[in-house]
Amino acid sequence: MNKRHLPPLNALRIFETAARASSLSAAAGELGITHGAVSRQIKMLEEWLGQPLFTRQGQRNIATEHARAFAAEISAAFDLMGDAAVRFGRTPSTRVIKVNTQTTFAMRWLIPRLPAFHALYPDIEVSVATSNSTETKSLPAFDVLIRRDPLERPEWRHFAKRPLFEEKLTLIASPALLSRQPVVDLKDLASQVFVSAHTRVGEWERWLQAAGIADLRPQRFQRFDHYHVALQAIVDGLGVGIGGLPTLANDLKAGRLVAPCAITLKGSKYAAWIPPDVDKSQALNHFLDWLELQAAVE
Repeated sequence: MNKRHLPPLNALRIFETAARASSLSAAAGELGITHGAVSRQIKMLEEWLGQPLFTRQGQRNIATEHARAFAAEISAAFDLMGDAAVRFGRTPSTRVIKVNTQTTFAMRWLIPRLPAFHALYPDIEVSVATSNSTETKSLPAFDVLIRRDPLERPEWRHFAKRPLFEEKLTLIASPALLSRQPVVDLKDLASQVFVSAHTRVGEWERWLQAAGIADLRPQRFQRFDHYHVALQAIVDGLGVGIGGLPTLANDLKAGRLVAPCAITLKGSKYAAWIPPDVDKSQALNHFLDWLELQAAVE
């Protein structure tokens, strides 16, 4: 087996940048690291090679002639690796749409529908990141932001908004739970466990009010910090909950959940927000049009 005698690749990357920069400080700025980090990597590489790569000229460290020749070959090698990554990685025609959405929407609504999108547009990759934050500056780069009940925040005023749908809140439970503890009459809910989430405060109270049983009390409450965790508890039969349609339409269709009561009330509104500086590519327009179509058929 042929063992390659290679120095640390990170040190090579930093050295290649430093060799063509005007100083180690300039290299540190380009790489987004500290001057000390650059110096340590250069020293490591010099020790590995057994000879110096930079000489002191005034206040600056300048790459030697030998080091510049070495850096040129390293740069060419990095170019080859980059070309190989493109050729053997994602095809050049692939377009990536970065979507940032809330966890429940991603898990329950978007992801189950993505296979249909990819069947229509196989050259468009949808990269999904989840977050509940409305502070866009704290989020990684995105092309589309999907939120429920989005606040009209000042930093969003230049975003393009595409409304999707308004949820209808209704009673949800697992078939297994209802087979053990049927809900034939609304009063039967008194023997059930009510599952709720801190991120959906007040939904149980509003639904009970709409159902005309505002004073009804359950066997007990089971509370979770996030709604997607509460939903999984409901699917697993821990208790009954309040869920939104069409967000949970796929769960009802698959039989993981049932809606045993016809009483509904208005819930959250979902919308897609597009930053003003995003590339308004054909791929992005295809995804947004598909998103609106999916929301409209519910």
